[in-house]
Amino acid sequence: MDGSASKGKRKRGRKSKAAADQPPPSPDAPAAAAVADNPAPAAPGRRGRKPRRVEVEAPAAADASTTPRRGDAKHLANGGDAAMAELGPAGWEEVVRVVPSMDAVVKVFCVHTEPNFSLPWQRKRQYSSSSSGFIIGGRRVLTNAHSVEHFTQVKLKKRGSDTKYLATVLAIGTECDIALLTVSDDEFWEGVTPVEFGSLPALQDAVTVVGYPIGGDTISVTSGVVSRIEILSYVHGSTELLGLQIDAAINSGNSGGPAFNDRGICVGIAFQSLKHEDVENIGYVIPTPVIKHFIQDYEKSGAYTGFPIIGIEWQKMENPDLRKAMGMKPDQKGVRVRRVEPTAPESGCLQPSDIILSFDGVDIANDGTVPFRHGERISFSYLVSQKYTGDKALIKVLRNSKVHEFKIKLATHKRLIAAHVKGRPPSYYIVAGFVFAAVSVPYLRSEYGKDYEYDAPVKLLVKHLHSMAESPDEQLVVVSQVLVADINIGYEDIVNTQVLAVNGHPVKNLKDLVTTVENCKDEFLKFDLEYDQIVVLETKTAKAATEDILTTHCIPSAMSDDLKT
Repeated sequence: MDGSASKGKRKRGRKSKAAADQPPPSPDAPAAAAVADNPAPAAPGRRGRKPRRVEVEAPAAADASTTPRRGDAKHLANGGDAAMAELGPAGWEEVVRVVPSMDAVVKVFCVHTEPNFSLPWQRKRQYSSSSSGFIIGGRRVLTNAHSVEHFTQVKLKKRGSDTKYLATVLAIGTECDIALLTVSDDEFWEGVTPVEFGSLPALQDAVTVVGYPIGGDTISVTSGVVSRIEILSYVHGSTELLGLQIDAAINSGNSGGPAFNDRGICVGIAFQSLKHEDVENIGYVIPTPVIKHFIQDYEKSGAYTGFPIIGIEWQKMENPDLRKAMGMKPDQKGVRVRRVEPTAPESGCLQPSDIILSFDGVDIANDGTVPFRHGERISFSYLVSQKYTGDKALIKVLRNSKVHEFKIKLATHKRLIAAHVKGRPPSYYIVAGFVFAAVSVPYLRSEYGKDYEYDAPVKLLVKHLHSMAESPDEQLVVVSQVLVADINIGYEDIVNTQVLAVNGHPVKNLKDLVTTVENCKDEFLKFDLEYDQIVVLETKTAKAATEDILTTHCIPSAMSDDLKT
């Protein structure tokens, strides 16, 4: 991520401070540089054209604040430092009275040390970034999750202060791209009024984004209006949640900063923007319903548990012949269940070809939308995201022309290829030079770059996009690479190839593979790989050679710590 505006990308808001001195960080981590994106794959039948990408703004390097426009009363009301200087002390006091919450905006300094998914026994070189945040009630600070991902140290600096205070990360909500921090030093909280949250704004409502973007150390303000409210893709979270589209500029370093309405009330958190040759000034804000859900989730359970989803794939029922064939009456509307995730609680009651008519008493239209506000409709996934993990919901289903009602328990579901590792180091296992690893989205980004959805092997992409885990602990295990040694002659070219079985025992996950190999009493180890490829090693020789290979390649251990327990 390099902070530059890329063609057709949404950007996150923080940029490495020492980008010129350090190698560019891996695209799988949002923190340092410019582009950490997770674009959706091209639609079937439209190959050869990449979709527009959304980037979460990367952290800012050396900052010099944006100079406010002279004579702009609106800018003064929102805290333009240069214009305030022209007014003198009397003007300063007047501005502070108008927007007292401006002093609650802080600058976030973070040192990141990212895992190295291609060489999982080591980490990448640390780098620094800066972004924005703001103080809320309960001696807490909100910022973006990508601003502090893989953090080693986090410091906060208040507006007008020359002191940086060490912060503690309380919770990171990867899916909603929000992080909660606190500071133990009482001095940090003196003289600051916490930001107040408002309700969801309406279209054309004025909005002001405040933060510390690239270009200076002082606060910066950009203004615009709310131009769209919809379910949108959260690039860092690889999820779809409610979001606000605004026409105020959101640049590198703005991530985590508050968006105020014209009364100085916070209506969201700036977190990403759209960069494309055909668009200008399209930024995105996390709205207060999502923020409050994150905070209340943390307060209820003492940790972030996530946003629940219904574990199904569904199909629109807009075609009249399809509705007639499914036994729907003219006054019935809904969506058809295509597949149900085996690990989801809904698998016990929902079946393929069920028609979901309503969720918690709200009727679902044939296009999958529900009424939102006057003149607006929104995807019914919004109703699900308003719930908490473990909550129950009533769904009405049409099955074989009969209406059924089910009380389902909502949960977050296990993906076969995980979208995130939630800050944990990657797992690995080495025997006879063969490096075994579990595939995740960060792993794919590390191996194939930010365009992994075009460059990764088709079989891995098909499993990533379409395969469902049969059990909560199922993983896709591959031979990541082969560390060259005498014992593995002829196998050097095996790279990122799935392991199907060991000595005839199907591989369920990485820990299962480790247990099978460690307890093997057979003369040979036989690994069945995809493409009908096999690897055969003498068991005793393979185990004996492993220590020599680890020493030769300076690898501290044959397996990660979580596999040793």
